[in-house]
Amino acid sequence: MRVNLGYNREGDYDHFVVDRESQLLEWLLANVKESRTKIKATLQGRGIKVNGKTVTQFDFILTPGMKVAVSKTKRNQQSFKSRYVKIVYEDKWLIVVEKNTGILSMAAGHSSLNVKCILDDYFRKSRQKCTAHVVHRLDRDTSGLMVYAKDMETEQILEHNWHQVVYDRRYVALLSGEMEPDEGTIRNWLKDNKAYVTYSSSVDNGGKLAITHFHVLQRTTEHSLVEFRLETGRKNQIRVHAADMGHPVCGDTKYGNGDDPLHRLCLHAFLLCFTHPVTGEHMEFETPFPTSFRMIFRR
Repeated sequence: MRVNLGYNREGDYDHFVVDRESQLLEWLLANVKESRTKIKATLQGRGIKVNGKTVTQFDFILTPGMKVAVSKTKRNQQSFKSRYVKIVYEDKWLIVVEKNTGILSMAAGHSSLNVKCILDDYFRKSRQKCTAHVVHRLDRDTSGLMVYAKDMETEQILEHNWHQVVYDRRYVALLSGEMEPDEGTIRNWLKDNKAYVTYSSSVDNGGKLAITHFHVLQRTTEHSLVEFRLETGRKNQIRVHAADMGHPVCGDTKYGNGDDPLHRLCLHAFLLCFTHPVTGEHMEFETPFPTSFRMIFRR
């Protein structure tokens, strides 16, 4: 049995007194009521103090009587504010963010509003000698989790080994109409036409193989809330596959049917799990579904 002695809340830290010898990360996982990912983020974000001194080593040895202080506020959130981007996790090699709708992942054409630009500005202001390197993208009107590398070496590892590094990536979407099968898999080939519109083919058409697994979470006669798990990551994959099934993503002006109850593209990347390209740690991030997606089913 593990017991916390002398626990109290003070300022922006939770305070503990160690009662047994242990490695720091092991002790934190046993005594702090947060997920493994959040604890690691706090540790790497310099949010842990032992006897008043900041400690970042996972294997730092604690002995009975030592005082541990755990930050209740993320360091990066104190110095970063944006209506379009929320920092979820950051270390010296990469940064994970939650993107809002209405912003590009990176610059395109004459558009200046993009996540990379916002992150580069944050790095400059926080005196970090790095820039954001794009590893994968979300459409302008898709919200959710993304990871950016902070140096070229990490970017190369992530980009060239993406399908080996990322072991789970899921989206939630509000679809038009009542989806009949509870779950299933869509498998076909996707290719762009001359107008850069992606279309599918049940046989190899020279495009890229696309595999999407789906599971219906809620449904009415008018709409369905569906979880999608990507086995491949092709351009507009979920949007095309949803339209192929006769239930396009609500608010999709490109592949949709005009059903737009929330006045947005109803697609959100809620889960991102990958192996850290440098440390080898399993990194797992999950963000809540947009409240508006659920509200449709309460009407």
